Amino acid sequence: MGEGLFSSVKYQLEMEFLGNGARGPECGARRDHELVGMATSWGSLLQDEQLLEELARQAVDRALAEGVLLRTTQEPSSSDVVSYAPFTLFPSLVPSALLEQAYAVQMDFNLLVDAVSQNSAFLEQTLSSTIKMDNFTAHLFDIYKQVLGEGIAQTVFLGLNRSDYMFQRSADGSPALKQIEINTISASFGGLASRTPAVHQHVLNVLSKTKEAAKILSNNPSKGLALGIAKAWELYGSANAQVLLIAQEKERNIFDQRAIENELLAKKIHVIRRRFEDVSEKGSLDQDRRLFMDGQEIAVVYFRDGYMPTQYSTQNWKARLLLERSCAVKCPDIATQLTGTKKVQQELSRAGVLEMLLPGQPEAVARLRATFAGLYSLDMGEEGDQAINEALAAPNRFVLKPQREGGGNNLYGEEMVQALEQLKDREERASYILMEKIEPEPFANCLLRPGSPVRVVQCISELGIFGVYVRQGKTLVMNKHVGHLLRTKAIEHADGGVAAGVAVLDNPYPV
Repeated sequence: MGEGLFSSVKYQLEMEFLGNGARGPECGARRDHELVGMATSWGSLLQDEQLLEELARQAVDRALAEGVLLRTTQEPSSSDVVSYAPFTLFPSLVPSALLEQAYAVQMDFNLLVDAVSQNSAFLEQTLSSTIKMDNFTAHLFDIYKQVLGEGIAQTVFLGLNRSDYMFQRSADGSPALKQIEINTISASFGGLASRTPAVHQHVLNVLSKTKEAAKILSNNPSKGLALGIAKAWELYGSANAQVLLIAQEKERNIFDQRAIENELLAKKIHVIRRRFEDVSEKGSLDQDRRLFMDGQEIAVVYFRDGYMPTQYSTQNWKARLLLERSCAVKCPDIATQLTGTKKVQQELSRAGVLEMLLPGQPEAVARLRATFAGLYSLDMGEEGDQAINEALAAPNRFVLKPQREGGGNNLYGEEMVQALEQLKDREERASYILMEKIEPEPFANCLLRPGSPVRVVQCISELGIFGVYVRQGKTLVMNKHVGHLLRTKAIEHADGGVAAGVAVLDNPYPV
């Protein structure tokens, strides 16, 4: 979409949203991005408390009817009592050009993740300082080395990842797409994201905004994620083998996972849910390193657990090693999980690294690099010292990131300063990276949560694109983007996703 056309479409939509309240003589004098700020507040709708209360009731009922569900914090292991997953009352405006850019680069990210996972020299060199100081990454790396030493038994590789972005506010007021991270293990909310468009369409239809309702994009990541698992299962080549989903015992987000299980069952592929503890007690390998669980052959192991240190006991680490040694398709295999570490992300931003990993693909390299925010190593030495000094001099420009998934781990502002002061002379600093802080334009919306009053707050959004690839030997047999996830949070929260209880589910309204 050209810049001129993009601006005019954006302006028309803003006029629709703002209604008559914005048509005063001062309106034309407002700068473009000020209009955007107003437009994202859905005009006068957000001023009417009574209307918001009624809309929220209808929206919540529709979310429950659509299956936008979580188990409760009180009963995380039971579906006897459930609640709706938190979500925004209105869809949030997202520039069409940035949405298109995020989709266009996803297949490049799939290729990049796959290339890194196959490059043991790059992984070893990149993580050499981190594994000395970060026990969790070191444990994963130990398993990786054992499997490499023994010889990798699996021949089919499956990646289900999600690349997350924010919209950086440029100096001229135009937004730019900047990557926060790529999730290579347990990339969640594909199931619930498939069910939220109907909720926002319903809200807009209740308001008789049928034209706007029609602009909510259809979105079904769970179908695409299941397609990848099904392809890997098919290439494994055993008609009676099952998919093993490694689950947590206390899993509030089970309905998100069930959406993918149900898609697989529709293809006559059976999924069994087990914990690491079950694998340790009842999992086994035969002489060909085929994996069996309760005597049943396993074709694909899909991890929805195993991405945080607290999820592993000694027994669980043994179970993970057993799974990795098998010829079953792991999603992700240990190399792909290591590819998702923050240290690898930081190293990929160095000059020449993308060219080395994706030779002869300058267009892909350019698309990837356009999404990178500033990333800085904290390894001991001059480069790390300089990064720390810059962050201490201007703490609001940076984020301190450990090698962790699951949300709520990053440090900002005063907390970051305190951590850096403690770390700056210690080798332990190598277990972190520094990242340029992305500064999106805030906007107004209502965040609906069980038990919370309906109120309008200033928010920012994070866009995720789901990617799927399947490789057999050296041949890539599938590479696609399969949908999106928009999460929105109040600006007072620096870090954290939906599972961490900070962000809520949302839909992009393309402008």
